[in-house]
Amino acid sequence: MLNVSDLFVSYGQSEALHGISFAANKNETVAIMGRNGMGKTTLFKSLMGVLPTKAGKVEVAGQDVTKDESYRRVAKGIAYVPQGRMIFPTLSVEENIQTGLENAKDKRIPEDIYALFPVLWDMRRRKGGNLSGGQQQQLAIARALVTNPKVLLLDEPTEGIQPSIIKDIAKALNEIRKLREITIVVSEQVLSFAMDVADRLFVIEGGRLVHESSRADTDTARIKEFLSV
Repeated sequence: MLNVSDLFVSYGQSEALHGISFAANKNETVAIMGRNGMGKTTLFKSLMGVLPTKAGKVEVAGQDVTKDESYRRVAKGIAYVPQGRMIFPTLSVEENIQTGLENAKDKRIPEDIYALFPVLWDMRRRKGGNLSGGQQQQLAIARALVTNPKVLLLDEPTEGIQPSIIKDIAKALNEIRKLREITIVVSEQVLSFAMDVADRLFVIEGGRLVHESSRADTDTARIKEFLSV
């Protein structure tokens, strides 16, 4: 569903990603683990078309999107929940979700969105800026989901969120995948969350993927070493 081959990305003269390759299947969740500054956000921004690719290829469901602008990638099936959530603080919860429907024919919010995130239904008239960090994260995921994506990218979804809410988000992601059979790629530093949601885990270090394991075969002590060096 998502195929990334030999991706190189630079900031000016400085190369940030050095030939990243991985694939994620339909109805699979993949976690990209790594410390800050190792290339997770750069990778996600390049997959979304926010950062240009120097070389390599990104395909979604067999379609090459490498040269497409972000909005075209959305039309071809990628949705992105950025680090820091980026919701609109002055819009209501409902209006925030509707911004994801901008290009949709039907502007109604699908019922399964509120079923996944009941707290958003209760707070649908409240301003986004008045929600807690965990509620804002659920709102950002809901907004991405209304575009009916094939691939959902989540950049550091647990950042600054309390542990009980992290569990809720893991449960919601597993539920989303079951209902929609979509591909989820999540960048993460919290290993327990990655183990709750991901079928496979990769580690990124210095702009390269340096480790891959299935959840069943993951040596958590080894991953913790990568994350704590």
